[in-house]
Amino acid sequence: MSKSVLVVEDEPNIIEAISFILSRDGWHVSSHSNGVDAVEVIRARAPDLVILDVMLPGRSGYDILRELRAGDGAGASLPVLMLTARGQTKDRALAEEIGASRFMSKPFSNAEVLEAVNALVAP
Repeated sequence: MSKSVLVVEDEPNIIEAISFILSRDGWHVSSHSNGVDAVEVIRARAPDLVILDVMLPGRSGYDILRELRAGDGAGASLPVLMLTARGQTKDRALAEEIGASRFMSKPFSNAEVLEAVNALVAP
């Protein structure tokens, strides 16, 4: 059975790179590039994993993650890999504090992404 991932990211080259890496590994990849309605899209698609960029148009990844974690539905336990171009310690600390499953700075290697997503959905 194919695992599904939703990439919430506004940079087309990053979406393309992640889609390529994960599709080759058997993942079904979909993407969304707007922060405003990202929570609704995540809930509607119910992916096995979300890759969430911190800086999105309309709403930050931190705000999206806060809303996902605040509910008592599937979003509360959904694995979320956060991506950011700003890899400072305070960014990582904030992501962990609000419930990111894992945090990765850009640029990242293909192997890093693959290892992270597979670790997050491992039984």
